[in-house]
Order: sequence, then C-alpha cells, then structure tokens
Amino acid sequence: MRILAVNWQDLSNPLAGGAEIHFEEILKRVVSQGHEVSLLCCNYPGGKQHETINGIDIHRAGSRNTFNFVVPFLARRVLKKKQYDIIVEDVNKVPFYLPLFFNLPHLVVIPHLFATTIFRETNFIVASYVYLSEKPLTFVYRKSNFLAISQSTKDELVSRGIDQSKVGVAECGVDHAFYTPDASTPRLERPTLIYLGRIKKYKSVHHLIKALPLIKHQIPNISVVIVGDGDYLGALKRLTRQMNLEDTVRFTGYVSAEEKRDLLRRSHISIYPSPKEGWGITNIEANACGTPVIAANVPGLKDSVSVGKSGLLYPYGNLQKMADSIIQMLTDDDMYRSLSAGALDWAARFVWDDCANGSFAWIQKTCDERGNNE
Repeated sequence: MRILAVNWQDLSNPLAGGAEIHFEEILKRVVSQGHEVSLLCCNYPGGKQHETINGIDIHRAGSRNTFNFVVPFLARRVLKKKQYDIIVEDVNKVPFYLPLFFNLPHLVVIPHLFATTIFRETNFIVASYVYLSEKPLTFVYRKSNFLAISQSTKDELVSRGIDQSKVGVAECGVDHAFYTPDASTPRLERPTLIYLGRIKKYKSVHHLIKALPLIKHQIPNISVVIVGDGDYLGALKRLTRQMNLEDTVRFTGYVSAEEKRDLLRRSHISIYPSPKEGWGITNIEANACGTPVIAANVPGLKDSVSVGKSGLLYPYGNLQKMADSIIQMLTDDDMYRSLSAGALDWAARFVWDDCANGSFAWIQKTCDERGNNE
C-alpha cells in the first residue's frame, strides 16, 4: 500500500512534540511492514526539502505559519509523480481540508482539537482564525474516517456530529526499551517536580510556578525543573523572578532524549497543568520511569492517568488543589511507593506496536470502504 501522510511538522523539526512522536511511531512501523509512506510537512531553518528518515520519504515546503496554504500544491506535485492509495492527514492545529482538492480515501488522525482553548494561547484575531478553521471540519470530512488518540477526543468528535462508527481510537504507546527505571539513578536530593514539554502559554506552566508559595509552606525545599523550549519561556522566567523563586525553579531549555529520561527518573513527580490535550504522552513516559504524575482533570490528560494507581488529578486552574495533591504525594511515603509501583504497571499497557497495528487497521478499513462503494 502507498500512503501519503500529512502533518504540520516531522520529528526532526526543533518544535516537534508529542503529536509528531505519535504520528511517526506509527508511520515507521507501517514502513517496516512493507508499505510505502511519503510524509508532507513544513520546513524549518536548516531543514532539507526532501530526505528519507526511518524509511519515510519526507517532503518539506513552506513554514510553520504557511504550510496549510502550500500543502495542496505540494501534495499535487507529489501525486503527479506517483499514485497513492490513501491520504492520512494529522489534524494538529489548523485542518488542511485536503478532501476539497483530492478524491482519495481519507483518514483523519486527531491528536486533539483546540476549540476555545486556543484563546488561552494567542491574541483574539489569531485565535479566532484557528477556532473558525475547525468549524467546517464535520462537513468537509463527512466522507472520511477519523482516528483519535483518546476516548476524550472521540467523544468530542461525536459531540460535533460525526458518526461514532466512523471514529476509531488508538492510544499512544511508549518506548519501553528506552523509558525504564534505573536503580543506579537515584532521585534528586531535594523533592523535585518536573514539567516536560513545549513551553506554550496554553500549557499553563505558570500555574505550577504560582502554586509554589502554597507548597513551600509544607515543603520549604521543594524544587521545580522546567524542561523544554517555546515562545512562552521568557514570560515564565520573568514570573519566576517577580516571585523571587530563582532558587526554586530551574529552566533547562531543550535537552537530549537521554537527558530528558534522566530528569524523569530523578524527579519525584511529573506535572501536567494543561487545560486540554489529546493524550499526555509525557505522563506515560514518566510512569515508565517509575515516576508518578499529577495532571489537570481535563480531556486527554484524564485518559493517560490512572487515578490512585499512576498518579492524581486535580481541577484545572485550581492552584490550591494542585498544591494539596503535590504535598500529599510527597509527604505520604506509603502513597508515593504505591504510586511509583503502579506507574510502572500502568505504563506497561501502552505499546507502540499496538498503536501502529490499530492505526493501520483503520487505514485498511478506510481503503476497503472506498473500494466497496465504487
């Protein structure tokens, strides 16, 4: 089978995140099964227009801000050179609406939809553009099948009017050969919280910083490490200075995969304060290292946390509840040991091979349905 995949970014992009990990973990396994995959995505400074990575034929054009405008032309150019059986479009941010341009079987992979969450991230004009761009999704993709990465995302798609029989779910996996506990890597001496991910305003990492005075009353030597890069990093650093928390909060910027794993192993709790996610892959990576998590009780994150087994949930934006959960977990040794053990059991459920097999089943189903209807 020949598959034309489309995503805003590929995994080599410096701004790649969980959505890119998810998509390419699937695609490289599809390639390993003997299928042919081409990936269309935006370019970035220093990026090549065309290269092959993990067997995936990658074509880049445009930029992060313009790719949705250039992708129909890029796809047309690639389709002129070779026939494909299906388009698999990852709707991560603004949809590309490729069914308007190409009459091929179409599977839409949905990490998550922004909906009103986008207004937490950017100014009203840009947010309105993203918000309104999602509105025609149900109509334009009415003949397409959908693949969500969590039950929460499937529920949202169904609530928007998409037939639930056209929506599958394939939960993300984790690299269990890489993300493992290590007895030779002890926890940091100070009780340490870690946020790991892109530094965007809507991710609400500032909630964690603002909750620190509530935590320090009970745990004076608490420490926070914020790992990652993004356009909200400067604002978080300013907030840290304004609150006189420079001795408590450390910013690492971008780190290698090995450094990321080391920090997950050495930190005591992984924190995810976002108002909405497609899944929460960092929660599972932390759990696979034996580190429990505390996350906001919101779509996506609530799917990736087993409450009382792998971590705890708190109401989004409630700083006191966040602080109470952190204090409880760090001061109750029996709870902490139980959650650390439970985190490993919970993470073991999520395997990339299962995710890829489930995803390919929907690729095959989408192609078969089109063939049966012609």
